[in-house]
Amino acid sequence: MLLPTKGVSVDRALITIGADLLDELRDPMSVSALWDRYSRHQQATKNAARVTFDWFSLSLAALYAMGLIDTSPNGYLRRAHVPR
Repeated sequence: MLLPTKGVSVDRALITIGADLLDELRDPMSVSALWDRYSRHQQATKNAARVTFDWFSLSLAALYAMGLIDTSPNGYLRRAHVPR
């Protein structure tokens, strides 16, 4: 589920969707705004394997668990600061 397997294609793996979400998350935004932006991006690329909201939210949970996203003081999602 997190990584591609025989049953989960590369474009539906949570790690792939998470990478796409990080690309879309340039500025802090709400979950619904990120979902709208990601959905529009999927429609523009005519992706055959459409991602549902539950798969989208699982990807967000995985990103949060890995420490790659967090919430801003006003409740928006944002990329986490990763020290170098």
